Amino acid sequence: MQSPTRTKLIEAFSHANGEFLSGQALANILGCSRTAIWKHIEELRKEGFELEAIRNKGYRIISTPKNMTENELRLGLKTTIFGKTIQYLESTDSTQKVAHQLAQEGCPDGTLVIAEEQTNGRGRLARNWHSPKYTGIWMSLVLRPKLPPAKAPQFTLIAAVAVARAIEDICEISPDIKWPNDLLLNGKKITGILTELQADSDKINAIIMGIGMNVNQKEQDFPKELHNNATSLAIETGKEISRSELVKRILENLEKYYLLYLEKGFAPLKLLWESYAVSLGKDIIARTISGNISGKALGITEEGVLKIEDQNGQIHKIYSADIEMK
Repeated sequence: MQSPTRTKLIEAFSHANGEFLSGQALANILGCSRTAIWKHIEELRKEGFELEAIRNKGYRIISTPKNMTENELRLGLKTTIFGKTIQYLESTDSTQKVAHQLAQEGCPDGTLVIAEEQTNGRGRLARNWHSPKYTGIWMSLVLRPKLPPAKAPQFTLIAAVAVARAIEDICEISPDIKWPNDLLLNGKKITGILTELQADSDKINAIIMGIGMNVNQKEQDFPKELHNNATSLAIETGKEISRSELVKRILENLEKYYLLYLEKGFAPLKLLWESYAVSLGKDIIARTISGNISGKALGITEEGVLKIEDQNGQIHKIYSADIEMK
């Protein structure tokens, strides 16, 4: 994690909205000398930021690095909780593993762990998640809601809506949500969400929410065994997507829905989730650890549990399963 001074500098440029900030104004904001300001500006340039400097006017950022950096993620981020603490990693085995450790050490609500590459990324049921460098979004978020553990599954659904909205906002395409944790485009997976828990019997200590998104991969970047099942935003839109802008929009949406949930409960978010759900009203097979259940997907309960009506009219509640469309 970077110095508080550098973080304040990025926040100052964010609030400036592209206008010039004088060296003296920055010195006052950061509480350091104008010489120290110049050194921080040079460090930003080394990171890939392009800054304009004009005598008697000051500095402004005119372009940002192509690759994600902690400073770029902070620039213009419109949140009050999520992403205020960032652990940025060039490479890690798993952002979930790092986030679990930070949560146990007491990191604040909304702490973000994000990596350019995962060498051992994982999804649900301990499956591997292919996470090549500089192509996707591999991130985990630590949430600390004051709720009982039974409420935790709802957060996977809340995250799915936040990510779907972010994709619509940035990419102008609308994904489908497949219960419980996948986002699809044209029937192929672009995003997986993994929600894990640190809890006592009566309270959540931390929710560790992992989000893996295929953003700028080309078809040859996927292993052959994934070609029929996985895609990326770049493949589907035909253009490269700004990963940092997408991360920022995900964080902004997640914070908005998180606060809405804490105030109003799951009901308004349930309606949003169902508006994206690809399987509702369709015949599906739910593959559970105790066997397969076939029938029509009716919707989800207030707890986020999937309801399936079989051919005999019996309604089954599905808490965990792989869903296959018939």
